[in-house]
Amino acid sequence: MTIVDDSTTPGLAEPPTGHGPRRDPAPLLPDPRPVRVLGTDAAAAFDPGLLHELHRQLVLGRRFNQQATTLTRQGRIAVYPASTGQEACQVAAAMVLSSQDWLFPTYRDTLAVVARGVRPIDALTLMRGHAHSGYDPYTHRIAPLATPLATQAAHAVGLAHAARLRAAADPASAEDLVALALVGDGATSEGDFHEALNFAGVLGAPVVFLVQNNGYAISVPLARQSAAPTLAHKAVGYGIVGRLVDGNDVLAVHRVLSEAVAHARAGRGPVLVEAITYRLEAHTNADDASRYRPAGEVDAWRARDPVTLFERHLRDVGLLDDARADAVARAAEELAAHIRAQFDAAPAPDPGSLFEHVYAQPTAQLREQAADLAARLALEADGTDGGAA
Repeated sequence: MTIVDDSTTPGLAEPPTGHGPRRDPAPLLPDPRPVRVLGTDAAAAFDPGLLHELHRQLVLGRRFNQQATTLTRQGRIAVYPASTGQEACQVAAAMVLSSQDWLFPTYRDTLAVVARGVRPIDALTLMRGHAHSGYDPYTHRIAPLATPLATQAAHAVGLAHAARLRAAADPASAEDLVALALVGDGATSEGDFHEALNFAGVLGAPVVFLVQNNGYAISVPLARQSAAPTLAHKAVGYGIVGRLVDGNDVLAVHRVLSEAVAHARAGRGPVLVEAITYRLEAHTNADDASRYRPAGEVDAWRARDPVTLFERHLRDVGLLDDARADAVARAAEELAAHIRAQFDAAPAPDPGSLFEHVYAQPTAQLREQAADLAARLALEADGTDGGAA
């Protein structure tokens, strides 16, 4: 095969008519190294009030993960994909959004959902198997937790683009919103991820994609699923900006995501942010991570625990003492106790809700099935054998 250098070959310096102008990829390339703030002079620019709130959310988030994991061991939650070790990404993602913005989470992002204002019991409803979703997406502006990989990324693009079209048609309805889609490194290998970024780039939709690269798609290491220099480099192929950040540095994640949201909100197009992080726990409670991860690797990442790193920074700059740390720890224990108390009262799901929120207009088959179930439940309530002739 002969490689043609079109910069020197006559007639090939410009693309044929109709193929569109070429873009300079340089402004789209991600940071050469993951952005870090902790341990640098940039940390001094953050407001102390924000630092305290970030710390509080991190500690509450860690305790939330621990309590939810314990509930799975007790058989009170069917499954729980912990985000332990990834709390900096989860907390920052929730905190950089304004009230009019939308969050599109995955099944591992219950902490981000809680940090944005959903009650823990409601955020865990799906994991209990009691309902499609425990919260109203429109009330909280949070899409349902997505179990299929990357499908929510395309939904985020669609919502953001639709909001912009509505604003153009009716300026009075303009909300200036941004959609933030959370995905894992495994999701970047899915077709839905490609389609979402492609449409976002073409449409210039106000969307931010946060890839929490924790190194594994369940048991598959990143090197087995992508040969890209970084996942952030994937942005260039779609004509959007890529950013690379240390996902265990909560200040760096907050800063980079804030810049990305501002970029998208200003109409400058979507942004793909890759956060380098690590899940300290197994994929879920049904997984044995020791089968594919060496203990030394996990220990090395424990030394970069985002909660510990941030607490060390706050103590070094005089913003955290034992009294404040104890107060936040007590608040975390109160949260855990509140979650346990809510789980003591098991809900009584309505079987009829099985047919809700499937189609905007139920199909004939669904209506038939719903009527059959209602009839059977009525017979049971009357003490009649529904199977008798």
